[in-house]
Amino acid sequence: MRKRATFNPNRYRKLVWFFATIFAHVIWWDLLLRRLPIFGGMARDSATERWRKIARRFRDVAIEMGGVLIKLGQFLSIRVDVLPVEITGELMDLQDEVPPADLESVLALIHREFGRPADEVFIEFNPEPLAAASLAQTHTATLQNGQQVVVKVQRPGIDVLVETDLAAIALAIRWLKLYPRVRRRVNLDWLAEEFTAVTSRELDFVAEGHNAERFAEDFADDPAIYIPEVHWDYTTRRVLTMENVAFIRMADLAAIEAAGISRAEVAKKLYGTYMRQIFVTHFVHADPHPGNLFVRPLPRPADAADDDSTPFQIVFVDFGMVASIPKRLRNALRDFAIGVGTRDVARIIQSYIEADTLLPGADIKRLEEAHQMVFDRFWGAGMSELRDMALSDAPYLLEEYRDLIYESPFQFQVDMLFVVRAVGLLSGMATNLNPDFDPWTETIPFAETFAREELRRDWSDWKQQLAVLGRVSIELLPKVDKVLSKAERGLLSFETSFAPDARRSLGNIEHQVQRLTWAVVSVGMLVSGVVLRVNEGADALNSGFLIAAAIIFVWKVMR
Repeated sequence: MRKRATFNPNRYRKLVWFFATIFAHVIWWDLLLRRLPIFGGMARDSATERWRKIARRFRDVAIEMGGVLIKLGQFLSIRVDVLPVEITGELMDLQDEVPPADLESVLALIHREFGRPADEVFIEFNPEPLAAASLAQTHTATLQNGQQVVVKVQRPGIDVLVETDLAAIALAIRWLKLYPRVRRRVNLDWLAEEFTAVTSRELDFVAEGHNAERFAEDFADDPAIYIPEVHWDYTTRRVLTMENVAFIRMADLAAIEAAGISRAEVAKKLYGTYMRQIFVTHFVHADPHPGNLFVRPLPRPADAADDDSTPFQIVFVDFGMVASIPKRLRNALRDFAIGVGTRDVARIIQSYIEADTLLPGADIKRLEEAHQMVFDRFWGAGMSELRDMALSDAPYLLEEYRDLIYESPFQFQVDMLFVVRAVGLLSGMATNLNPDFDPWTETIPFAETFAREELRRDWSDWKQQLAVLGRVSIELLPKVDKVLSKAERGLLSFETSFAPDARRSLGNIEHQVQRLTWAVVSVGMLVSGVVLRVNEGADALNSGFLIAAAIIFVWKVMR
C-alpha cells in the first residue's frame, strides 16, 4: 500500500470543484434535457461540441496545474474503448511539457538522495534543463570520470501532487459509479487501479533503469539498436543517470539526410523493431515520440560505394512508460498478426475473443464486415495514402457503421492500449520519414513466420489430433442416428434466437413502449388532478393525483 504523503487541500478542492462542474454539466444536458421532447434534439445536436469544450477545459487545467493531470489526460486519450472520440481526439495532443522546477530545489533533492551536494556527485551539472515534464526534468552532467551523462530528476514535491491528484480522481470515479450505464459499461475500479499503477511505475526510476536493461537484453543481437547505459552508482528511486546519447533526433529529417542515412531504411527498421517488441519480446517501449528516439550515424565501410547510404543505429531513451504483454494475450496477438497478413477477418475477430477484449453481446457479424471493408479499401496503401484515404472515408465509415462505433464493443487492458498508442505514434513518425512506407508489406513477414511455426506445431501433433477426431466420430454416430430417427417420425424441433442487432432493436422498442405507457399514465393522472381541482377546488384527492403524476414522470420517464 502506498505511504500517504503530505496532502494539498487547496489543490484538492480546486480539482474536486472542476470535476463537479463536469458532472453537473452531464447531469443537466445528458441526463435531464436530452430526455425531454422539446430539448432532446438540442442536447443531442450540441453533444459533440460540448464534449470537445469539456476536453479542452481539462487540457487547459492540466497544463496549468501539472502533476498527475497531464498523465491522466494522456491515459484517457488512449481509452478509445471507453470515451467518445470527441474527448480522446482533443486530449491526443496533450504534451507533457511544463515550466521547469527551480534549480535550488532540484539540487536540494540530489543532495538528499546521495547524502552530499550535487557538485560533489557530478563534476559539472548544467543548470538549464534539457526538458521539463510533469513528473521529472532532465539535465546534462559530467561524472567524476569525465563521462557525459543525462540526469533525470523527479520534480521536488511531486509526491504531494500525486497523492492529492489521485485522491481527487478517486472521488470523481466514485461519483461516476453512481451512473448505472457507465458502471455497466466500464470496470471503473479496474480503470482507477490501472492508472494508479502506471503513475507509480513512472515515479520509480530504479524500475525505469531495469526496463532499459531488459530492453538492451532483448535487442543484444541487433547491432542496429542502441540503448544507453545506466549508471547505477548515480541512480536512486528519484534520480536516474544514463549515458548521454544526444545524436540526431528522429524528427530532424534534414540532419538525417545530411548524414547520408536513408530515411526509408530508418522507417523500415523502426517499424520492424516495434513489430519485434509486440510479437516476439512482448516488452514494448510505449512512448516513442520524436524526443525519445535518435538516429546514430555509424562509420561507413571502407569498401562502400558512393551511393550507399550511411549505416545507422536507432537509439531509444526514456523507459518510464513500457508495456509488458502478459502470456495469455500473446497467442491472441500472434493470431491477430496472422489474420492481418492473410486478410482473414474471422481469425482477427477470434483473436479479440481469445484476448477477452470483446464485451458480451458484441455483434461478431458486423465486426467482420467492418474489418473486411478496411482490408478492401486500405490494403496495400502507403502511410500517407492511408491518412488521406481515412480522412476521405470517415463520413462513409461513420454512416455505415454508426451502430458499431456508438456501441464500442471493446474494452482493453491498459498495457494493450499503450501498445496501440505506441503504434499510432510510430505510424506518424514512419509517415514523416517515408510517406510511401507500406505497413502491410512489412507486417506480412511476421505473419508468415507465425503461420509456419503454427503449421509445424500442428504437424507434429497430427497423430494426437487424428486420434481425437476418430474418438469424436465414434461418439457422434449414435447421436446422428438419433437425430435422423426423430426426423423420420416428425419429432425434430429447433430453437431459434434473434441476431444481436435484432435483439437490440426489440429491446429499444420495448424500452420506448414502457416510457410511452408511463407517460400516458402520468399525463392521465395530471389531467384528472387538474379537472378535479377546477371543478371541486383543492383537496387531498386532486393534490394526490398531481403529486403522483409528477413522481411517475420523474421516476419512470426520466429514468
